[in-house]
Amino acid sequence: MKNRFENKVILITGAGSGLGQATATRVAGEGAILSLMDLSIDSLEKTQEKIRSAVPSCQIRLCEADASNETAMKDYIEGTAKEFERIDGLYNNAGIEGGENKPIGTYDSKTFDKVIDINLKGVFYGQKYTLPIMEKQGSGAIVNASSVCGIRALPNQVGYTASKHAVAGMTKSAAIEYGKFGVSVNAISPGTTLTEMVVGALKQYSGEKDWEVFAKEYASTNPALRFGVPEEVAAVVAFLLSQEAPYLNGTVIPIDGGQSARY
Repeated sequence: MKNRFENKVILITGAGSGLGQATATRVAGEGAILSLMDLSIDSLEKTQEKIRSAVPSCQIRLCEADASNETAMKDYIEGTAKEFERIDGLYNNAGIEGGENKPIGTYDSKTFDKVIDINLKGVFYGQKYTLPIMEKQGSGAIVNASSVCGIRALPNQVGYTASKHAVAGMTKSAAIEYGKFGVSVNAISPGTTLTEMVVGALKQYSGEKDWEVFAKEYASTNPALRFGVPEEVAAVVAFLLSQEAPYLNGTVIPIDGGQSARY
């Protein structure tokens, strides 16, 4: 594998599990210097252990922080820039699913606020404090985590759907504002990918039915007849962070087996 990330400093939020962990592992294998953030230091240490078992020499900075806390995000980003003297890539990955599965009329307002704070404001804070650093450098790449729910609507999940649509729009705004500085900003829209968070959601939606049976039925409508795996998403994120194709800017890329293309 070529070292696309040799001496490049890559920040990943929500790196303690799922897509964040898979991406961290992927770019570490290509030479990246990592600054990893998560709400749980225990989860981050597990990610670090996994990476070090494969890439013992990888430089890794860990930060326990809440993506919805602006001060914490500012300190995480500026602390990374101070330690490594640059930021080459940011994967704004931290997020939660929508909690309760209810229609808008009975959806809890506090749950809505929490989802917006983490899924949307966290992405905003990440961009707010990273983009000026990249502008000064004259280079950099940001990948924001949207979702197929940023392309279509998921019934009874207004908080999640609203947050992911907004991330897609914010990505386009950042792209047209900072493209002239050699910075690319794109978003990914994964479909159902088998992470711990998604398994939890499947268990919630399945009701009294066995969740694995429910999951198989759910996946039967996908053209690929299966769910995605984190490594498939990580491959796309790594490509975008590498800036192999820097003219790719302001895009929202579905990674969903073709589901969003279906009538």
